[in-house]
Amino acid sequence: MNTAHSLRNLRESLAPSERMPLVFLGHGSPMNAIEDTEYSRAWTKLGQTLPRPNAILVVSAHWMTQGTTLVDVSALPRTIHDFRGFPEDLFAQQYPAHGAPKLAREVVSILASHHAEEDDTWGLDHGAWTVLKFLYPNADVPVFQISIDMTRDLRYQLEIGKTLSELRDRGVLILGSGNVVHNLGAMQYGGKPQDFALEFDKLVADRLTERDFSALADRRSLGALLQMAHPSVDHYLPALTIAGASTEKDQLTFMTDAIDLGSVSMRSFVFHDN
Repeated sequence: MNTAHSLRNLRESLAPSERMPLVFLGHGSPMNAIEDTEYSRAWTKLGQTLPRPNAILVVSAHWMTQGTTLVDVSALPRTIHDFRGFPEDLFAQQYPAHGAPKLAREVVSILASHHAEEDDTWGLDHGAWTVLKFLYPNADVPVFQISIDMTRDLRYQLEIGKTLSELRDRGVLILGSGNVVHNLGAMQYGGKPQDFALEFDKLVADRLTERDFSALADRRSLGALLQMAHPSVDHYLPALTIAGASTEKDQLTFMTDAIDLGSVSMRSFVFHDN
């Protein structure tokens, strides 16, 4: 597997294909949705580069469940403003995309062995719409979310990804949204990247490049470093879903690999046909 490191490389290597790429975006602060940042600009360029999907399946760090994997089957998923203390402009944001009820119900069947169930109450949380508004600003691609079962081990998310991978051949873009490092308690406004954040970010990038995904899902070997990078692993798990859905034929492209606020990795990556 070759590894590229820029959107330019991605644009040049993303040949027309019936097989959709896989995308993981480090979404960071909700303010990226209304500010002109290096991240929002990169998401816009990525959206201009990606093939147009038939539908988008989102695995967001912000939909966590216990003991089941829920799949949103609503026809018109609501825009969820799941945060507090931000400007009114952010709460006014809407992403009026249609859902994909028929496909979502198929996903419930595909994930039957993973205790999947239908849900029509969720919608699109800010892990989804804050990045989708740049990828597909017209909100004209059907989109739906699936939840993360927080009672399972890390390896479970790799398995979820592998099970979902068949959707790539049906024009479905699988999008993971979280952060490779996410320790809000250690944030320092204007602070330099902290050592643990740099170390874990590099570890993840190296293991992704080597396709050593089992190492990324081995909580014991990751040890204290994982705990420092992720006091709660909710923002880490979508990256494992995307890794699990990839194959050895995929090429890996990294983008926006900065550490924001000292302890939040904005690293994003795309797996796509070589």
